[in-house]
Amino acid sequence: MRAARENAAAPEPAPRTTWEALTEAVREAGGYPTRAQAEHLTRLVLTALGTHLTGDERVALAQSLPPEAGHLIAAQIPRPHPLTAREFVDALSTQIPDSTPATARWDVSSVLTAVSEATGPDLTDQVLSQLPRGYALLFGRAELAAAMA
Repeated sequence: MRAARENAAAPEPAPRTTWEALTEAVREAGGYPTRAQAEHLTRLVLTALGTHLTGDERVALAQSLPPEAGHLIAAQIPRPHPLTAREFVDALSTQIPDSTPATARWDVSSVLTAVSEATGPDLTDQVLSQLPRGYALLFGRAELAAAMA
């Protein structure tokens, strides 16, 4: 009886998404013709994101994603000051062949929205708290402006 109560009190951790499921979510969100293209973009965006996060949020995000994705984030050296959302997209557009600022924004948003859906709203809020204003839209979220007094 005691063992049954102990087992009932210790719920199984929720399974993490797999790399395949994450990149398939990116492929679907972005409308990319191949998973290889989605994987390439996912690697680029997560590597760049890893340079913008520190502390508990960085660790929590890396642990909540598939190991392949978590490693991309954890392996980066954080920048002293994160880029604005626009600078982040512009920097990535230079790494994506035939990219424009508009297509790069689509690519970044496709990846970060899939990441947000995979990790949940609480962790997304924590990650966004470390980033400058403007990133919420890239994560598929509305960004409400503070009311003017």
